[in-house]
Amino acid sequence: MAANRRTFTDVQGTVLSAHKESTTEDKMSFYDSWSELYEQDVMILDYRAPVLAAESLAAVIHENRDKVLVLDVACGTGLVAKQLQRFGFHNFHGVDGSEGMLELARCKSIYQTLQKCMLDSELLPASSDSYDAVVIVGALSGGQVPPAILPELHRVTKTGGFVCMTTRNNTSNRLYKKQLQAVIEEMEQNRLWERVTVQEIEHWEKATTEAEQGSTYISGIIYLYRKLRSYD
Repeated sequence: MAANRRTFTDVQGTVLSAHKESTTEDKMSFYDSWSELYEQDVMILDYRAPVLAAESLAAVIHENRDKVLVLDVACGTGLVAKQLQRFGFHNFHGVDGSEGMLELARCKSIYQTLQKCMLDSELLPASSDSYDAVVIVGALSGGQVPPAILPELHRVTKTGGFVCMTTRNNTSNRLYKKQLQAVIEEMEQNRLWERVTVQEIEHWEKATTEAEQGSTYISGIIYLYRKLRSYD
């Protein structure tokens, strides 16, 4: 029997829960329980970040995409890798803190490796200078993965490789965005990476909180940086 169709109100409540502050264990339990409904819910939200991030990366990597090794951080059920496949990328490693999400990603048979990692407290399970591109889409926001992960994203990227990051630009995420941009800019000033593009997207996903009800959609940002050097 087909599952009951979710409504926008259902999804609204779930999304608000996703951004609440909680312990790591409670957060992962939440995502495990959400995993089966996740892809249906993001379709209802018209969540465009995976498509937009894939387009952004494809715009700067034109040749030998089938040989590019991509690390998908907070990979969830595999939506970003699925979009990157459309552009000819085929080599993916994924990490996420939710076993439920990872199990659904495994079912897509997209990733060569998938590993569980608590992104708010553990180092990424990868050697330095391993990846041609690192992507983190949807997880850099309040109540989720802290900006302190950025040096780790940089560490595992090869010199000359790309780091693609996204965040939401809605009212409730303004403080987090400010903190995130401070880390990005400090690393840029220290010549650890250089800006390739920073793209503001007006229609990121449908608005879910009362503070955003004057607009149908919230906006978001894609940051694309190229690694210049490793830390001393």
